[in-house]
Amino acid sequence: MLKKIEKTAGSSKRDLAIQCGYFTITKTGRTRVDLTSFYNAVLSAQGLTLNSSDEQSQRGREATFRASVHKNGQLIIGSAYTEKAKLKPGDILEIKLGYKHIKLERVTANEAADA
Repeated sequence: MLKKIEKTAGSSKRDLAIQCGYFTITKTGRTRVDLTSFYNAVLSAQGLTLNSSDEQSQRGREATFRASVHKNGQLIIGSAYTEKAKLKPGDILEIKLGYKHIKLERVTANEAADA
């Protein structure tokens, strides 16, 4: 890869990335150049690494399992928690207060009918 870059030293960065295969063709037929991956490949070919950790783990937010109460008194639970607990719209939960914790327990159909 470094030899290919040296041969075409007068080319632009985009052209070098395309020649080395760091591009994709979109559905509309446009060429999208992945310069970040190209730069990382050039650096690793030279024996340099900037980030030793996995790049994908550094993107986006981390899921939090917190609940919050709005000013109107409604309890808001994050989607990460509802997905992990396999909750669906319309599920009924009972709030049980404990020492230093709050439990949300799913109410079964029989219990909901009795109430």
